[in-house]
Amino acid sequence: MAGHREHVKGSGLWRRSGGLLAVAVALAAVSACGVGDAAHMAASPSVAVSTQASRHAVTATVTPRPTATATPSPSASASAMKHAAGTALAVLQALPVKGRAPKTSYSRAQFGQRWADTDRNGCGTRDDILNRDLARVTHKAGTHDCVVTSGVLRDPYTATTISFRKGNGTSEAVQIDHVVALSDAWQKGAQNTSAADRLRLANDPLNLFAVDGHANQAKSDSDAATWLPANKAFRCQYVARQVAVKRQYRLWVTQSEHDAIASTLAGCKNQMVPAAVAPTVTWTSRPASTTATAKSAAKPKARKAAPKKTATRKSEQQHTSKVQPRNDSGDLSHVHGGSFCSDTGAQGVSSKGTVLTCKTAKDGRLRWKK
Repeated sequence: MAGHREHVKGSGLWRRSGGLLAVAVALAAVSACGVGDAAHMAASPSVAVSTQASRHAVTATVTPRPTATATPSPSASASAMKHAAGTALAVLQALPVKGRAPKTSYSRAQFGQRWADTDRNGCGTRDDILNRDLARVTHKAGTHDCVVTSGVLRDPYTATTISFRKGNGTSEAVQIDHVVALSDAWQKGAQNTSAADRLRLANDPLNLFAVDGHANQAKSDSDAATWLPANKAFRCQYVARQVAVKRQYRLWVTQSEHDAIASTLAGCKNQMVPAAVAPTVTWTSRPASTTATAKSAAKPKARKAAPKKTATRKSEQQHTSKVQPRNDSGDLSHVHGGSFCSDTGAQGVSSKGTVLTCKTAKDGRLRWKK
């Protein structure tokens, strides 16, 4: 019996010894792998080895290594933000986004007298804008080169050229559009502003374009979510102007309007907020000509001294409406001192024969000055 117990005891000791030996062999194998392939282990997940006494099993636990995350350079980020700060897209992001307020109590009278002479230059706003946006302008006698009787418009909304002639049934061919419609402005903050601010909004050259009459009627009081100019080449300028007006007069945008403007500006991310000057009219194909009346459809007389820029545009795919004001005989056109103009450095002549130059006035706008 004693011998048998010793045999059993010895067998148990042997099994325990054997188990410990197995663990030692496993540890030695793992160590050998670590020594033999250190470079590989440095790039792989770490391995921890543990033993369980009941089964003497070896368990490998895999711990993933943390992944490095790239952090943009502070100077690069600051530079990008600074570059984008003056763009229309950046200004759009700063505008409040809200729902429309009720249109209740809106009327055109809420924005003061139509085409008031707010800049006190002796000329109503409509004629100020016609003088600014039209080329080859003629004036009514005795109005100090204020009241426009005819001219040529390169329409930014339709990419057409319109011969304008003042009169019953013809004046409507060229209309003055509020880029931010007054009804839209009323529903998005203007009803909370003063009457003086609303008068300025209705007559601010920043918010006004001379445009094709039919296009203006089709737009009505739509915002960018429901209407954009047919001339796609002009859409960036158009929505940028709306953004500028809404910032200037503390108006908000709806979510759908915000998204429509952002979508348009995505194709022209460097589009800057414009000033209150004439639009730079561009189109991707040569414009078709339209006329206000059959009489005005006659082929205009050839100019004797066409500006150099106009001559070179024939070979270009895109065109710009910056025209030196000259009459049909090639002489400088009559302009009204103090009224708006569109091309810095352009020259005209006053009713007294004084040569005037288009330059920036004290209010920051382009006007005819000595």
